[in-house]
Amino acid sequence: MNLSKHWAATLDDYAIDLGWSPDGTILAAASAAGSVTLYDATTGTIRHVLTGHDNGTNCIAWQPVGSELATGGQDGFVRFWDAITGRQTAETKLGTAWVEHLAWSSSHAQPSAPALSSPNGLTSQLLFASAGKKLVALKSDGALTHTFPDAPKTITALALSPAPTPDLSSPNGLSSQISTPTPMLSAAYFGGVCNWNTTTFAAEKELPYGNTIHALTWSPDGRWLVAGCQDNAVHLWMPAGDEEFHMSGYETKLKELSFSRDSKWLATGGGRDACVWDCTGAGPEGREPMLLPHSTRVCAVAFQHQHGLLATAAASGEFCLWSPSRKNPLIAEAKMPSAATKFAWSPDDSLLAVGTEKGAVFVFKITD
Repeated sequence: MNLSKHWAATLDDYAIDLGWSPDGTILAAASAAGSVTLYDATTGTIRHVLTGHDNGTNCIAWQPVGSELATGGQDGFVRFWDAITGRQTAETKLGTAWVEHLAWSSSHAQPSAPALSSPNGLTSQLLFASAGKKLVALKSDGALTHTFPDAPKTITALALSPAPTPDLSSPNGLSSQISTPTPMLSAAYFGGVCNWNTTTFAAEKELPYGNTIHALTWSPDGRWLVAGCQDNAVHLWMPAGDEEFHMSGYETKLKELSFSRDSKWLATGGGRDACVWDCTGAGPEGREPMLLPHSTRVCAVAFQHQHGLLATAAASGEFCLWSPSRKNPLIAEAKMPSAATKFAWSPDDSLLAVGTEKGAVFVFKITD
């Protein structure tokens, strides 16, 4: 396995978010200063520089199908952009609070939501956006579809459960491999998480937790909902079985979470070691994690989408690739001039984009 630098670029500020287009041809990189740059994946040349948001851009999210990009900023706006032309197509003002979290969803239609159904049996793609305590669902033209009840506290993370894949052999036409047959949107805040049905917009379940949650992710099989917490801990819920688990004792608060494609491994930051937990069977609680050492605090972790490699980075600029299933898991390592802020694997896993605190964007190529 070889790791080589494919190309590099420089933003005008801290790289606050990264994202690949669904077809993997464009990398979007958001600068904390506000602009969003669209790079050609092959050459690294700039296709467009989007004006983004006054005072700063906070987050970006590609529509699951197509060439539309959504951005959220400190100006309280969600903006929609055509990545081919570089033009803004719509915007929605959510208020004075910063728009900090975006998540696109395209889920199987339910009878109770006929207005959102399309001829192929899938709902139109909706963008969920949060600003302060506010959570809304928007169409790609910026139209407001639904406003959820305000959260008890500021929303600190959003995560979508995996949608079931079509299965023609199943009586209902859906795969039985997903533990949450109805896709859910999970919204975290100080005090817990609320799971919302993405088609009926009804509250499915509230999961209390007595502290701030910084990061939230679902396992690809929908079995686990995992939170990275302020109190130096990782908390796991098994919503289908009303079970929950807790792993504490980390050096720092938890902001780094990533699941392997098969849902076996959960990688976390929270200290000088990246911890990799085995989530099979009864779950990780009570088990010893695999420790992947770094010289300074781990600041980013990301598993590939379809394969088994894990990328980790530390505050000193260390960057490593690991294969947790191997006896000797370290595959490759490199040194960057500053700490990573974001990882983004391309859809086919052949490229890994890394944004840094100094505004550099590196794209590495992975080859056998």
